Amino acid sequence: MLDIIREEAKKRGEDSKTTATNLRKEHGKYIVAELTIAKIKGIIEDGFNNTIIVEGIRSPFEVNLFKENFKDFIILSIFANPNLRFKRLQNRKREDDSQNYEEFVNRDQMELNFGIGTVIALSDKIIINEGSLEDYKNKINEFLEEKM
Repeated sequence: MLDIIREEAKKRGEDSKTTATNLRKEHGKYIVAELTIAKIKGIIEDGFNNTIIVEGIRSPFEVNLFKENFKDFIILSIFANPNLRFKRLQNRKREDDSQNYEEFVNRDQMELNFGIGTVIALSDKIIINEGSLEDYKNKINEFLEEKM
C-alpha cells in the first residue's frame, strides 16, 4: 500500500506522510486500501496469477476490505521491538523516515490508534524479526513454502 502513497506523492510533489494524510482527508480513511485493491484487481485481470504481497495494512477495516475482495487473503505480521526498529530505520535512511526517536514513537502511537495492534492480534502468522537479515529471509521463505 505504501507504493500507492509514494506514486501519488510523486504526482503531487509532496512527501509520503503529507500525501497519505491528504488522501485520507480528501477521499476517506480507507482510500489507500481501496486504491490498492483496484490496482491488484487490474493486475489479476491482466493475467497475473501468482501470490501478491500487500505491505502496509494498518487497520482492521482495511483487513476486512481485502478479505471481502480476495478469498485467499491472509495476514502475516512482522514484529521487532521499537528500539531495534528505530535503529534499522536510521540505517536505511529513507527520506520519509524520522531520525528523531520521539517522532518515531509518536508515529507508532498514531498507528496503534488507527488499529494496527488489532491487525497484528488477528494475524494468521507473526514472525519475530529481531535477528539477522539472513534469519529473517529464512523465516519468510519457510512461511511462503508452508502457504504455497
